[in-house]
Parts: sequence; C-alpha cells; structure tokens
Amino acid sequence: MSSTSVYIRGTGDDPVVGATAWLTDIIDTLLAEARSKSALLTELNLEPADRQAAQASLNAFCAERVLRHLAATDQALYAPAAGAGPTRLLVTALRIQHRIITDDVSDLETASTADRSRAAARSLVTMLESCLEIQKSVLLPALAELPGADLPSLVHDMGAVLAGKSLEKPDELDVREIPHGRRHPRIFGTYARLAEGESFVLVNNHDPKPLRREFDAAYPGQYAWDYLEQGPARWRVRIGRPATAR
Repeated sequence: MSSTSVYIRGTGDDPVVGATAWLTDIIDTLLAEARSKSALLTELNLEPADRQAAQASLNAFCAERVLRHLAATDQALYAPAAGAGPTRLLVTALRIQHRIITDDVSDLETASTADRSRAAARSLVTMLESCLEIQKSVLLPALAELPGADLPSLVHDMGAVLAGKSLEKPDELDVREIPHGRRHPRIFGTYARLAEGESFVLVNNHDPKPLRREFDAAYPGQYAWDYLEQGPARWRVRIGRPATAR
C-alpha cells in the first residue's frame, strides 16, 4: 500500500485503493483455492484413499486459511463497524455467515462418507463465496465511507493478524479530541483486540450512554462496563471482555 501523503482520490496513489486491491487479492486467492480443493471431493469420483487424502487437504486448508481469515476479518474489519448505524446490520449478517461456514468446516472434519464430505464441501464453498463477495463489494466500500474508520489502517491490522501478530491494546483510550461522529469505530476496534479477562479504560467528556446501547446491540452479554469517574467534565469507564467460566 502506498505511503504517499498527497494523492488524488480514486487513483493508484490513494491508500484506500491500495488497501482495497490488497484485500481483494487475498479474498480472490482464498476463494480460488477453496474451490479447487473442494472440486476434488464434489466433482470427482475418487477412490476411498484418494477421497480421504483430498478431504484431509481441504480440512487443513480450512483450519490454516479459511478460519484464520474469518477471525482476522472479524477482529480488524467487523469490530470497528459493529457499533455504527450504517454498518451494524451488515456486520450482523456477515457474522451469521461466519457461524455457518464454521459449522460446515466442522461437518467436513467429521464426515465419514463420500456423500457427507461432498455435501459439506459444497455448502462450505457456497457460503464462502457469498461471504467473501459481500466483504469485497459491500463491506469495503462501506468502511471506506464510515466516519472514524480508516480503511488502510484496518486492512493493515488485518494483515498483521493474518501474519500471527498481536495488535496493540492500549490500557486507556482517550476520545475527547476525536469528533463525536468518529469515536465509535475506534472504541469498538479497541474492544475487539481484548482477550478474555482483559479491559481498557475509556476517557470521554460526557456520559457515554449511546455507546453502551451500541455495545448492547453488537455484543449483548459479552462485555463488562464499570464507571470509574462520572463527570462532570471527565468520564472514565472500564470496558472489558469477561473471562469465560470453565
């Protein structure tokens, strides 16, 4: 992606264009490989040993590439958009598709007959095609226009997650100098980086009740909210991801 600071919007020097092209290439490559590996199971009448090998190859691809892509997309791209009105329902729909794809991967792993492996592979590719196309044609343009969401930075974060790196998790996020309409993507992006049991302190210049309603809509029952300071000039709230009981 270009680092040029002066550019004409929509040209090759535009960081949004570069980020979109990079992620589009990642998506197209992933989908092409998924189709190719799935075709061995769905379009060929393989001998049992060959079918098992093709199924094992597809299983490994799903674990190493498909599920990692879904997780990185959710953390880097979906999370900042989850609390914004224009993109909240889109993220909800995409996360439903993620769950279906994850179920298809599980079905493929446990398939014990040729018919079951073919059915799981067909469903997997169909859902993956739909999900990845929406990512390209709907999500990326929406993020490019979403106030407070810097698409090149978000795509850079996704690349870091795909490479196995951890994103920076600030202990405190002060949004008082950020314009009101641009704060929520930054806050939700910070929340998405938390592991179970971790938290950050949000510093605001008003009681963030609207933000809490957004969290209720995006992450019902999945976050902790504790006031540390309640005005009148400064509000501090600890927002966390609770540890799952084991």
